[in-house]
Amino acid sequence: MKPIAAGLCLLLLAGSSAMAETILPYKVHTTVLPNGLKVIMIPMESPGLVAYYSVVRTGSRDEVESGKSGFAHFFEHMMFRGTKKYPGPVYDSIVTSIGASANAFTSDDITAYHLNFAVEDLEKVIEVESDRFQNLHYELPAFQTESGAIYGEYRKGVTNPFEVLDERVRDLAFDVHTYKHTTIGFERDIKAMPEAYDYSLDFFKRFYRPENVVLLIVGDVKPDAVLKVVRKYYSGWQKGYQPSSVQQEPPQTAERTGTVTYPGKTLPILDMAFKGDAFDPANTDFVAATVLGDLAFGETSDIYKKLYIQEQRVDALQAGIPLQRDMPLFEIVARIKKDEDIPAIQDEVLKTIASFQSTPVDAQRLAGVKKRRRYEFLMNLDTPDRVAGRLAHIVAITGGIDAVDAYYTALAKVTPEDIMKAAKKYFVPERRTIVVLKGAAK
Repeated sequence: MKPIAAGLCLLLLAGSSAMAETILPYKVHTTVLPNGLKVIMIPMESPGLVAYYSVVRTGSRDEVESGKSGFAHFFEHMMFRGTKKYPGPVYDSIVTSIGASANAFTSDDITAYHLNFAVEDLEKVIEVESDRFQNLHYELPAFQTESGAIYGEYRKGVTNPFEVLDERVRDLAFDVHTYKHTTIGFERDIKAMPEAYDYSLDFFKRFYRPENVVLLIVGDVKPDAVLKVVRKYYSGWQKGYQPSSVQQEPPQTAERTGTVTYPGKTLPILDMAFKGDAFDPANTDFVAATVLGDLAFGETSDIYKKLYIQEQRVDALQAGIPLQRDMPLFEIVARIKKDEDIPAIQDEVLKTIASFQSTPVDAQRLAGVKKRRRYEFLMNLDTPDRVAGRLAHIVAITGGIDAVDAYYTALAKVTPEDIMKAAKKYFVPERRTIVVLKGAAK
């Protein structure tokens, strides 16, 4: 089963607080260059290894112009086309020659480019990365080739029923906010993308600017020496970031429902999505909701034991409470073995929600879930790439990593009463969108 919100529900951190405890076991060095580029360096015991993340604080939420969804993801591809100095094939040969691995990803609030390599190659990596971020170059034919390939990627994606379902849920749940479209974009916009060459150049000029990018460098590094090299190659990067005017979603006033038919064979899937709150560690309701997802629908929950283990009426059940810059969807998703069980499974989900709204969760169970969440975070900080990967989303949303400590400070204070309050606030009909997907083929 595809993780909800591209796995973001696994990284639940929050904003800074002067009184926050320290959970990150490494010292953090942060510098902001005069042009606005932020550099976060985290030395750690990792002999000879470095992870280098260029975090662009732009994702599909920033695609506000009508007919132009999908361009944040488009640049995830185009950045590998290279520059006049280091064209794509030359860039690839450099990465291969130093034994590095290079990749990128995009979601609603972030576009990130990352490499793992040996520390002796750090200056070369800084040189080629700084060059493509400042001097990306592509002609019209290359643009049209890549945009055509993205439509192929879209067509491949919709062979997955969860992709089809996500597209429908977002489109139905949101009216004006750009979370209405998926990261890859509306199909109609992707089809039209080959005609938007000039727009693509403007998109790059607006968002790929130093004030909108954070370098996250983790591993066997000496901060003073690294910063000297960063200044050498990035100081000439000119400011020019133009933030998008993302429309605020108006309040939803009633439940929304829909269906979607998957053209192939699949078990039915039920998605119950509730509008939540933007990521904010000072919001106790939000912090409590992150734990409520585990308590109510995780693998230790009563409903999971009943529907998945004992009665075996679903083959997947999960809840996702994603961290996002704006209003996200808190989703409960079940893949159901029989069509006729859909209404009953929906009723079971609603009964579970009602029980958490009316009865305080056991304090000992709550303490166990909070402890496990902390343990899971710490256990994923064992390599430079895993550290940087865990922090990249929080960097994109908040601009730094102070949020880590604040989330766990707030989490430790969550009470059974806070869980009840969050359940009553978020999981109500007027915030709810329900979509059922069924397969056309039997």
